[in-house]
Amino acid sequence: MKAFIFDLNGTMVHDMDYHTQAWQHIFNHELGGNFSWDEVKPQMYGKNQEVLERMFGPDHFTAEEVQRLSLAKETRYQDEFRPHLRLLPGLAEFLAVARARGIALAIGSAAIPFNIDFVVDGLNLRSYFPTIVSADDVTLSKPHPETFLKAAALLGVAPADCLVFEDVPKGVEAAARAGMDAVVLTTTHPESDFAGLINVRHFAPDFTDAFFQGLL
Repeated sequence: MKAFIFDLNGTMVHDMDYHTQAWQHIFNHELGGNFSWDEVKPQMYGKNQEVLERMFGPDHFTAEEVQRLSLAKETRYQDEFRPHLRLLPGLAEFLAVARARGIALAIGSAAIPFNIDFVVDGLNLRSYFPTIVSADDVTLSKPHPETFLKAAALLGVAPADCLVFEDVPKGVEAAARAGMDAVVLTTTHPESDFAGLINVRHFAPDFTDAFFQGLL
């Protein structure tokens, strides 16, 4: 592989429960919903606007309301997760060796820049990831392949030479539709949730597995 493209939330940092908690609070305490954890958790993919549409229907919120709710959600998430902000075990070492060996690195995430900056700058990763594709950079989010195809194009690497790191089935589906294999971090979903996605090379809870050394 000539390039590694990383999803961010749930893949580089173990934070998806904090996103779910933040959305559940917004849905139930600010928007009058009565959503259970099990109803909210499966919706944790794609752009914030898409999450709101899946929960409340299309055209329920104005663009200004979506922006306000999105910022409120991310602020709440950051406040709760900040004390726990750290890379998954083994990832820091994996990134350092990958960069030293000339493997191109990118982030391809459905998160807004405010959220991406929180993680990337909070963990001093900016030098590793000069290429970042956020929700603001694409028209169609995962499972559409636009995020990963744009990252590959910016890196100047053919899609077939890119390996994606993901934690959710929709992200792995996006990689498949982009013509890319994927490695799944099982922080958010069990292996069984990826049944039928034939582009998965490996499942692991973090980056300490010996498999990752074999990629370098």
